[in-house]
Amino acid sequence: MKKLLLATLSASALMAAQPLAAKTLIYCSEGSPENFGPSVNTTGTSFDANTQIYDTIVKFERGGTKVEPALAERWDISPDGLTYTFHLRKDAKWHSNRTFKPTRNFNADDVLFMFERQWKEDNPYFKVTSSNHTYFNDMAMPKLLKSVEKVDDYTVKITLNQPDAPFLPDLAMQFASIQSKEYADALLKAGTPEKLDQEPIGTGPFYLLQYQKDAIIRYRAFPDYWAGKAKIDDLVFSITPDASVRWAKLQKGECHVMPYPNPADLEAMRKDANVQVLEQPGLNIGYLAYNTTKKPFDDVKVRHAINKAINKQAIIDAVYLSSGVAAINPIPPTMWSYNEMIKDDPYDPEAAKKELAAAGYPNGLEIDLWAMPVQRPYNPNAKRIAELMQADLAKIGVKAEIKTYEWGEYRKRLQAGEHQTGMFGWTGDNGDPDNFLHTLLGCDAAKSNGGNVAKFCYQPFEELVLKAKTVTDQAEREKLYRQAQVIFKEQAPWFTIAHAVQLKPIRKEVKDFKLSPFGRHTFYGVDIGS
Repeated sequence: MKKLLLATLSASALMAAQPLAAKTLIYCSEGSPENFGPSVNTTGTSFDANTQIYDTIVKFERGGTKVEPALAERWDISPDGLTYTFHLRKDAKWHSNRTFKPTRNFNADDVLFMFERQWKEDNPYFKVTSSNHTYFNDMAMPKLLKSVEKVDDYTVKITLNQPDAPFLPDLAMQFASIQSKEYADALLKAGTPEKLDQEPIGTGPFYLLQYQKDAIIRYRAFPDYWAGKAKIDDLVFSITPDASVRWAKLQKGECHVMPYPNPADLEAMRKDANVQVLEQPGLNIGYLAYNTTKKPFDDVKVRHAINKAINKQAIIDAVYLSSGVAAINPIPPTMWSYNEMIKDDPYDPEAAKKELAAAGYPNGLEIDLWAMPVQRPYNPNAKRIAELMQADLAKIGVKAEIKTYEWGEYRKRLQAGEHQTGMFGWTGDNGDPDNFLHTLLGCDAAKSNGGNVAKFCYQPFEELVLKAKTVTDQAEREKLYRQAQVIFKEQAPWFTIAHAVQLKPIRKEVKDFKLSPFGRHTFYGVDIGS
């Protein structure tokens, strides 16, 4: 993206440059966003960058999972659960930038554009930036949606092919962020449609001033925001990939909020009089996915043997320290429908050897072991975990070659199924088990480039999670999800590693920052004082 300003300023210089009356909050982000196109993004890093700019038609309350109005002031749902009528607000204004000045407020055309860009292959924006609309496809939206209709400028009617219990919270997720149809049309006419996701405008609380990859993102509070101007005037993302450097900046006051601390730094953070560490159980999971379509991991006996060969508790003790708990199921224990009756595969190298021999590998085998190159909310050090796994596997005659790639390339290759085994993870988007069990393990997501990197498509499991989507009674849904977790553990498409505790060190002068259950970082409503 072309720089919107000629000079790149350091975070500390930005603070000094602001008028005394202005309030500037600096967030030490862990990385650069993929782009500013919400329909094609899959990482928390990109979600954080985008959520400042865009709104969705419904949203989650701050610090919670309850859905409340946003660009839609209210909605009606038909008794059969098939039709949703959204009554849109009329006062949501669009940002402008140096090349585009909107002539109208947000309206129904923009909602239709959000859906059709991801749904209709003949839409001129379907392939812009990327044609891989991962969330939209993994949640089977193309099969779920029957029609999306504009009733009038401020009313949209959505009809489904079948009831879908998580549909409303799904619309509060980042993939459903609203972009301007008027801006998109103007860029298309100018022959520069890619700028929609590079020089974005939205209706959100902050507008983009400047982005320089791997360096800085600068936002300014949007004075005409429909919910009222933000309490801070300027928001800066100081892109700082190294957790130790982020911590050093926080100590010096060069940033106010930092994500993903090194577990080893937590004791010092808690002793610093200028810092407070916010924490809560994480709605996440880190795992090693077995590619169930490739030998030898197409054999469930091999998957269980590898599970028993890896010392999970040793990994948690060495890498997560006090910031993680052993994962047994594919959903975290704080999520409703968690099946506490399921037992984990025990750490038992001798049993693992025997099972491997029974599967036809008495002399062991060679595999690849992919490890992420970056720290994530669910995995503080994938390289170190891979080394521990490699040592454990060597004890049963399995030679594991550790492989990694640049983060974007890693995800692309993993989703394409090039691996035999690969570390990955997930932070929940909406508080519903469907967001883990169907989005990560359903057959729709097992297709090429989907989020199901185990390529796990097992009909007894699939039938349960699909049925659970269509049931409105939560007790019945819970029963189905508990059964699905039993099948997951029997089939073992993942070695479940850990659920990381969400930890957020912030400066004491930061006021009203709320931990998101989804691990997101949003700064509307946040203030800063002395």
